[in-house]
Amino acid sequence: MFDKTGQWIHLETFDGFDNGLSDLIELWSSKTATQAIKESALAHFKEDLDGAALNWADNRAKMKKFAAIGKELAEFEEAITDGSSIAPEPDTFPKKT
Repeated sequence: MFDKTGQWIHLETFDGFDNGLSDLIELWSSKTATQAIKESALAHFKEDLDGAALNWADNRAKMKKFAAIGKELAEFEEAITDGSSIAPEPDTFPKKT
């Protein structure tokens, strides 16, 4: 994702994409991140995922893993485009004192 200076850190490994997707969802749930930052992160993530898919096109096992990330990404994009809330629900239980 983005480093502390705001530069995009390219994702290359399955673990990087798996963790990166979680970070992306968390970023979109953030009330402090601007829309431009959210959209930039999404675009970079998709670009890196497309590149990884091309790099591993001849490795069926790795392609299945990256395809699974792609499916999750498509579900996430559908949620943000149809207006669904991706922010966690507030805690409705009373707090113990």
